[in-house]
Amino acid sequence: MPIRTNRGRAAVYRRLWGWPLRSPRHLAASIIIFVVLVVALGVIIPKVLDRKPADPNAAGQNSTSSQGTQVGQLPGSSGASLPTKQPPPSISASAAPPQADAQLIAELWAENWIKPPPDDDVNKWLAQLRPYTTEEFLAQMATIDPKNVPTRITQKVTAKKSFVSSADFEVGTDSGKVVITLVKTPSKEWRVNSYTKAD
Repeated sequence: MPIRTNRGRAAVYRRLWGWPLRSPRHLAASIIIFVVLVVALGVIIPKVLDRKPADPNAAGQNSTSSQGTQVGQLPGSSGASLPTKQPPPSISASAAPPQADAQLIAELWAENWIKPPPDDDVNKWLAQLRPYTTEEFLAQMATIDPKNVPTRITQKVTAKKSFVSSADFEVGTDSGKVVITLVKTPSKEWRVNSYTKAD
């Protein structure tokens, strides 16, 4: 039977493997060191594998052979690049049929707009317009004197332009035609955002 001594590689290995088991403190320290090593490897290895070339533009360029033909290009074809695909138009700019709920909001807003309270109180007038108007436009309307708005609708509200997230409606009043602009809020509700005199 071989005699175990405190010399040689076997003794060194025995000391290394036996060190964590000497006390609970050694065991805890060994576990912490092991976890730190695993986490460090988990962070470093993906970064090394995902490393990109220093100059991605140079890597993506076609090389040119000594005869002047680009690699990956058919001989005889011109070096002009193909037309790039244009991005699709944004949803807000695409035309759409007028929506019934947008027209209803425009009609209700127009009816309340031309009927200020009997005492021409601006706050009461704005309160009756609030359910159909954006907060930004209400702040602008606070500077308008209700006495200066039309008093009668002479032509019903009709759609003029309509998009997915905005729409223009025209209404006739005793002071002339007015274009009411509505926008769709983030909560998907139509609200009046401005009005202008029609041309």
